[in-house]
Amino acid sequence: MKNKFLFMLTAFLFFSACLQAQVMVVRVDGNKVYLDTSVLNRNVQKGDLFKVILSAEKLTNPKTGKDLGLVYNYSQEGKIVEVQPLYAIGEVAADKRISIGQEVVLTATAPAPQAPAVTVQEAAKTSTHRKTVYEPVEQEIIGVTDANITGADNFITLSKKGQVTVWTQGEKNTLKEELSFTLPAGKRVLTVSAAPVKDKKAQIFVSYFDEKRQTISTAVLENQNGTLKEITSLSYFAKELGCGQNKQIWLQKPFVSGAYPGNARLIAYTDGKFAPAKETLSTYRNWLTGLNRYAVESADVQNIIYTSSNGPLRLVTASGKRAESKDLFAAAPNRVKYKQEILKFYPSVQVFGPEGRATLAAVENISKLGILSDTFGQYKSSKIHFLAFEKGRLSVTDTVELDGVVYDTACTDKAILTAEILPDGNSSVVEIFK
Repeated sequence: MKNKFLFMLTAFLFFSACLQAQVMVVRVDGNKVYLDTSVLNRNVQKGDLFKVILSAEKLTNPKTGKDLGLVYNYSQEGKIVEVQPLYAIGEVAADKRISIGQEVVLTATAPAPQAPAVTVQEAAKTSTHRKTVYEPVEQEIIGVTDANITGADNFITLSKKGQVTVWTQGEKNTLKEELSFTLPAGKRVLTVSAAPVKDKKAQIFVSYFDEKRQTISTAVLENQNGTLKEITSLSYFAKELGCGQNKQIWLQKPFVSGAYPGNARLIAYTDGKFAPAKETLSTYRNWLTGLNRYAVESADVQNIIYTSSNGPLRLVTASGKRAESKDLFAAAPNRVKYKQEILKFYPSVQVFGPEGRATLAAVENISKLGILSDTFGQYKSSKIHFLAFEKGRLSVTDTVELDGVVYDTACTDKAILTAEILPDGNSSVVEIFK
């Protein structure tokens, strides 16, 4: 009991004293480093301490192969000497290993000004949404959707290791593997979508980041005589929007402006190939994850809903103004390093229900206590929040708590579909009924 108390006290003191967030080196000038502090929700002060993360090494149990996380190599500790509205200048012992784009651990040496706690507001203590949790499978699932792949409704999952699996539902909430396909090493998978673009049976679209070429592409998979095969590759980022039978696949050109993507176009299959159609969707320089389009404000207006980089969900009204949530949804476990930028792929925002009276479903991932959670995307659990557009604001109306971390969601005719990565590294597919 004594040891448990000491551990909890240590964790609390560490968490209180070390207010950490994602900060990046944007310039190096001798022993001075310039840090982008625009992402912080608190003020940086002179005298605050920092360390630059020079490298990270994956730690694996040699017997079980279990991923234990990362071991970090830091620079010497430096000190903030100048503070500007969007950046800070720090001094640290000159080190040739420090370069632009590296992340920084920033520690407040003085208590930050008190601010209201930034947490998602509590809705009902008991959710009104029924859910089904399927038996865990031995994969870390970062994406899930549903479609007709084998002649019946299937769940399609994407694992962190690039394995695409097609499942049918078995007895007692079990999943039976029907087909699988694994992308080659070096292709860091981002998201999975599925819809019948070519014919009645759906195709599977797996977007990935090619770490060697520093490009984003999409592999298109199809069931051919009981085998899942890659039939083509597209130089676009692909993502499904919509629910169930009304799902559509949109294509987005990556890196149109630096690290930002361009607008999206519907996919079409003509003359034997997949290509973007004429219809365009403005994404406000956001990736198609964390974004959706639906008639939320009224039945006559198609609104864009997106996750802003500083946390809230935003809805673009007919007048061009932004209505937003008071809660934060920008936790992004799925991220990659592109040149000098960190690309964040936020969990999808799902929208359904009567036009003009729609319901949104968004993910809140809960950070682990006392570790560099904001910087490295280390989370312990998650919640699916249901929101409504009321009085010019997106407000939480109900909440479903989950036991694991959520990378992404999908929307079926009857449910919000997701997968939670559990503490033991396995995953459960979860249906949260509308």
